[in-house]
Amino acid sequence: MKQVIYRHLASKIPYLGLVILLTFSTSLNAQEGDPDKGKTIFNVNCASCHALDRKMTGPMLRNVETRLAEEEGLDREWLNTWIRNSAGMIKSGDAYANKIYNEYNGTAMTAFPQLSEQDITDILAYTAQPAKVVIVDQPVGSSGGGEASGSVPNKLILGALAILFALLAIALVLVRKTLNRFAEEKGIEAVKKDKRLPIWKAFVQNQFLVLVTVVFFLLASAYFVYGYLSQVGVDQGYMPVQPIHYSHRIHAGESGIDCKYCHSSARVSKHSGIPSLNICMNCHKSIYQVAETTQQEGIKEYGVDYNAEIQKLYKAVGWDEAEQSYTGVTEPVKWIRIHNLPDFAYFNHSQHVTVAGIDCQTCHGPVEEMEVMYQHSPLTMGWCINCHRETNVNVEGNEYYTKIHDELSKKYGVDKLTAAQMGGLECGKCHY
Repeated sequence: MKQVIYRHLASKIPYLGLVILLTFSTSLNAQEGDPDKGKTIFNVNCASCHALDRKMTGPMLRNVETRLAEEEGLDREWLNTWIRNSAGMIKSGDAYANKIYNEYNGTAMTAFPQLSEQDITDILAYTAQPAKVVIVDQPVGSSGGGEASGSVPNKLILGALAILFALLAIALVLVRKTLNRFAEEKGIEAVKKDKRLPIWKAFVQNQFLVLVTVVFFLLASAYFVYGYLSQVGVDQGYMPVQPIHYSHRIHAGESGIDCKYCHSSARVSKHSGIPSLNICMNCHKSIYQVAETTQQEGIKEYGVDYNAEIQKLYKAVGWDEAEQSYTGVTEPVKWIRIHNLPDFAYFNHSQHVTVAGIDCQTCHGPVEEMEVMYQHSPLTMGWCINCHRETNVNVEGNEYYTKIHDELSKKYGVDKLTAAQMGGLECGKCHY
């Protein structure tokens, strides 16, 4: 009887082992996370407050599961509970939960009860990945005097051509001397041409030509002097190098930040104003480095290390990146003004931006495409006058213009009035 039972059990052992193996492998697969999926979930839910390798609003999360297990003796279950209901753990008196809460100035962590076990596993798999070492490609020719590696330098080619032309010139001189010597030995005399009156003497003797030439040069000189003087104080195309590189192309273009978010005073005052660095820190308190593709593009295309420029910002405002706090030690940034009207010219941003509803690009050009800001328009008196002559005033929904529009439209016999017809060409409007 016992032998029969043993045989029966022995026959079942392979099946039992297979069941145990499948169960074990299923459990391992359930615990293994997908780093790629975890990165997506992390960027959507966690990246606004956490980074992998530095403190932000919350602690850094690189190898967070391993660190908590080794340093605090906390397991995956503690992490799951914390992620889904951190406030509840703090209220329950959990020691480490309260420690983290107090360390980060009582900043409450958002609860994520919607995250499943697998979602959290994927996130932890992403945080467990080793940090990548980013190798920044240098711009082509950066270490070779401006020449691409493997190509013949332009200076060498130009030098060889110069030597070749010099040798040809010397050869021609030698050939000429040799031919003259042969001619002298053979008694051959070179044919001499009759001497003619030099052209300059003939020109001087012709008084009419002299008079026409003098008048022509006087008119040409007056034209060029007038053109030169007309450009005095006109800085169109002026593109200074700022102490901290700021890319309008990235901020206003790719990121779509409205101009008036930074230059908020343009809506309500005469000046557009230089944004304070605190406005920059509204975003860059969390954005401490740019994407790898953006960094590579900046170095290759524009020779700018965007991450280094962010560090200049931190130094100026006194931001301690490691401690995520202000030190109180600040440095002024000496921005270089680009658009500068004469003192006798009056211009009100709010009147044009808020009342007239003119886009910033009308005067400042395609700012959203500028890597380095420059003066796009000439900002001359003639340029402003032409704009006033060509631009119709939008009076719809603006009761201030209703009576004026009714009277002036009858006077000029038009339906729409330009800024010039409403007094935009009066001297006192811009000069005071």
